[in-house]
Amino acid sequence: MHALVVEDDAAIVAALTSLLKSQNIDVTSAATQSGACQLLAERSFDIALLDVTLAEGSGFVVCAAARNVAPAMPIIFLTASDDEYSTVAGLDMGAADYIAKPFRPRELLSRIQAALRRSAPEQNVLEAGDVRLNITSGTVTKAGAEVVLSALEYRLLLYFLQHKNRVITRENLRDAIWDSAGEYISDNALNVYMKRLREKVEADSSNPQILVTVRGLGFKVCG
Repeated sequence: MHALVVEDDAAIVAALTSLLKSQNIDVTSAATQSGACQLLAERSFDIALLDVTLAEGSGFVVCAAARNVAPAMPIIFLTASDDEYSTVAGLDMGAADYIAKPFRPRELLSRIQAALRRSAPEQNVLEAGDVRLNITSGTVTKAGAEVVLSALEYRLLLYFLQHKNRVITRENLRDAIWDSAGEYISDNALNVYMKRLREKVEADSSNPQILVTVRGLGFKVCG
């Protein structure tokens, strides 16, 4: 995952870079309109975070350039200008979201993830090893046999499969379950859910090969 950050405030660039890298999102930044447009012409990005008012140029021009080379890429405007005209102009240009500064980090991450989910091509079946999750039917099978999961176990497995081969922190998982359950999930409760899920999808839950623990970091889905 690779994000383009177009911002002329070095402190904000540093904060955004740190925040995005904590979610395993690589960052390339540009401080000017021309620099951003050149980057868009040279490489592809999964998402763009654009300041509207730049020391040299405008985020609206960068947005237009991005739409020409990557029509499906989600764009989020981050700006100190929260007037109605700027907001409507940005959304009318096809931006996925418009967030006023100063932004709350967790809210920004949530909006980024939502924008990425909306832009991702639909994939009905997710797999890891011999485990298959059909999003359309909501069913899970292991080696062809159906596996019955609770709503929270299903949400947990879905999140894992959507982030396959990436290290996922405990905080990421708790947030993912919290979104669906509507209540806070403690670390101990997460351990219980992980144990139950492994018992259902692993051939040997004491030696997991699909939901692997990465010591000191979190978990990773393999296969």
